[in-house]
Amino acid sequence: MGCCSFEGLPPEKAKAAATLLVVAVGVSLVGLYLKSGGDQFSFTEWCRRLRRKKKRPVRVYMDGCFDMMHYGHCNALRQARALGDELVVGVVSDAEIIANKGPPVTPLHERLIMVSAVKWVDEVISDAPYAITEEFMRKLFDEYNIDYIIHGDDPCVLPDGTDAYALAKKAGRYKQIKRTEGVSSTDIVGRMLLCTRERSVSENRKNSSLQRQFSHGHGQKLEDGGSGTGTGTRVSHFLPTSRRIVQFSNGKGPGQDARIVYIDGAFDLFHAGHVEILRIARGLGDFLLVGIHNDQTVSAKRGAHRPIMNLHERSLSVLACRYVDEVIIGAPWEVSKDMLTTFNISLVVHGSVAESKDFQEEHSNPYAVPISMGIFKVLDSPLDITTSTIIRRIVSNHEAYLKRNEKKAASEKKYYDNKTYLADD
Repeated sequence: MGCCSFEGLPPEKAKAAATLLVVAVGVSLVGLYLKSGGDQFSFTEWCRRLRRKKKRPVRVYMDGCFDMMHYGHCNALRQARALGDELVVGVVSDAEIIANKGPPVTPLHERLIMVSAVKWVDEVISDAPYAITEEFMRKLFDEYNIDYIIHGDDPCVLPDGTDAYALAKKAGRYKQIKRTEGVSSTDIVGRMLLCTRERSVSENRKNSSLQRQFSHGHGQKLEDGGSGTGTGTRVSHFLPTSRRIVQFSNGKGPGQDARIVYIDGAFDLFHAGHVEILRIARGLGDFLLVGIHNDQTVSAKRGAHRPIMNLHERSLSVLACRYVDEVIIGAPWEVSKDMLTTFNISLVVHGSVAESKDFQEEHSNPYAVPISMGIFKVLDSPLDITTSTIIRRIVSNHEAYLKRNEKKAASEKKYYDNKTYLADD
């Protein structure tokens, strides 16, 4: 019997008890109303606001270009989501990016795919303005029920030198998160230009000059490409921690009878093509396990100057995808019988669009075992995009991207020179 049940009482007494209960609740509400300064609006309105306040989730808004989306973007969205119950993300239009920064590397429809796939994002607004205007801010507050507007601790300055978030700060509806160390779009552009060896010697010298401007004044670092040649050149300032990996992980394994689907790859410069094939793969089972090849394997298969993003950077980008349940960090090139048994894999898949078709060559087929077991499937890739596609976009228009990033590189250098410690979650 419930605590407010009048079962077993005569009808007259039950009715009287119910009346007393209603009166008691009403008196309590009136007391709270008067205590809160109830002369400001009607009691009915106050009750409505009380119900709304208790039920309505805190909604936060973050916007951005999200061009060449990387784990730094994803970590910003993770931090923003932690400041509320629901995260709404505005993706700036191509026209606005061109007007304020220069041409984007990835067009709007690809950027929308990327942002929508981040597991901390609840809603996406397409064609968001680059600056928070009074009109758009009111729309966020009134139509989207936004409580706070979020941005990183690095400055966002408009072409006229003003703060893009000045109005939100003035309204008292602004919150700040910590910028993710070790990565930015300008860094990644520089890595691509520096790592490309399809150009002439003179052009490579120009790329080196570009890299110095893209690397925020940290200086160039020559690192072993992982293929044993010692000629690999990559610049990465990412400092991986176990805590960051845990923050990005789902923390849940497959159920006892789950159908586990496995897909592997380099997932370098994580892009919309990757997202779409992962979405399809996840739809074929209950749990998607993604194998991410280590730097040495990628270098051996793609060339000494790949991958552009290192193993941990690539792992975080994949982990942030809502279609991915778990990753193997440094997965083997060949899918063995022991591996299939260890992870209880039901199906192994591969996209039809890839950097190479090594698996189709009999003498070096990494999927020979799952093929022989009848559990291998090639999936039709919805988008004809590879990592090389992204690199070609940059290299073919590097002068435009140099101009686009000159001011950004200077502002980021200033940020690093003057930054102070800011705790995150």
